[in-house]
Amino acid sequence: MVLEKKQIGIFVVAAICFVLFAVLRYIPVSKDMEEITQIRTEQSRLIAKGISDQEQLEIFQEQLLKLKERLGKYESNIPKQKDLGSFLKQIAELMESNNLKDQAVQPLASVKADELICIPVNMEGRGSLSEIYQFYKKLQELDRQIRIKHVKLKNSEDFSGDIKMETEIVIYYRNQQVG
Repeated sequence: MVLEKKQIGIFVVAAICFVLFAVLRYIPVSKDMEEITQIRTEQSRLIAKGISDQEQLEIFQEQLLKLKERLGKYESNIPKQKDLGSFLKQIAELMESNNLKDQAVQPLASVKADELICIPVNMEGRGSLSEIYQFYKKLQELDRQIRIKHVKLKNSEDFSGDIKMETEIVIYYRNQQVG
């Protein structure tokens, strides 16, 4: 019996040591490990997000550079001064160089829109389809921003093969009063 009491005592002391170890050491360490695992998971997620954001930032920076380049080209094609007379002369010379006959170039009333002033211009001419096509092609290549608003092509009434062209374009210039 004495041996059994010693064994029971050892067993109780071992159980108490086990419970104390679990309560004082294992459970706190396990909680700390769980918190550390959560922190590492969160840090890994943040690192992955940072890498993703960095890649997107590089893409956005590239797009921004392209847009700035396009904006620079766009703004350089919109003069600050009206200079309408020389531009209309340039159009007339372009029509002449493409052998368009019965030329008429007439500016209409300008329209103001914040920083831009738009001037519609009616143009008429007569020529072959290829001459008119070349005229439009060269018109788009001019060093000034224009928008072709309306095009009307009509066969000539005398069946000569010529086509009558009526076009409305809009030219732009920057308002000097706005910065």
